[in-house]
Amino acid sequence: MKKWAFVSDFDGTISKQDFYIVMMDKYFPQGRELFKKWKAGGIKDIDFLATVFKSINQEEDRIIEDTLSIPIDEYVPNFIKKVQESGADFYILSAGTDYYIYHILKKYHVENVKVFSNDGHYREKNVHMNIDKKQWHYSERYGIDKSKVIQKLKEEYETVYFIGDSEPDSHPAQYADVTFAKNGLQDILREKKVPFVPVDTFKEVEDYLVEKGVMS
Repeated sequence: MKKWAFVSDFDGTISKQDFYIVMMDKYFPQGRELFKKWKAGGIKDIDFLATVFKSINQEEDRIIEDTLSIPIDEYVPNFIKKVQESGADFYILSAGTDYYIYHILKKYHVENVKVFSNDGHYREKNVHMNIDKKQWHYSERYGIDKSKVIQKLKEEYETVYFIGDSEPDSHPAQYADVTFAKNGLQDILREKKVPFVPVDTFKEVEDYLVEKGVMS
């Protein structure tokens, strides 16, 4: 069994903006009404995102350009490198789509990172997701069941660290050995009485791991 792994959500955790919000605000403003319905529980996460992604109607070069303009936590590439130098593995776990995640990872020269996310591709001026119901980590609501991924990784690693920022991350947080919580996830976990380490940046995460002797 391997020593440890670090698993991170992407949108709002690694990135400072959610891809769907950027696309919605630029190309699908009417999606704001759908957003309200989603937040009220009237539509599944995966259906909401699929609708936004299929309503961009732009050439791929423009979508990629917009994607690469999304800011990230500046310390993330360095943090990932330090995790890997410590002999651990870094994973990205996202209920979005790997389409834009891979573009951003390439921009920052991030390598050897396994991405668990909904498969996505560009077609006919939009981003389409391939949701495979036969996948072991399939979720009817999110497309990917983050909890199942964390539980699977716990079979391979002695310790699994996780970081997230919003409601979908509250589910895997209950299975990770240590959860770092940003933004709204903190209040959700407090309400659920799930232990977590509050952070704002990945530098704080690194400081914690160094203090605990996990990293040097």
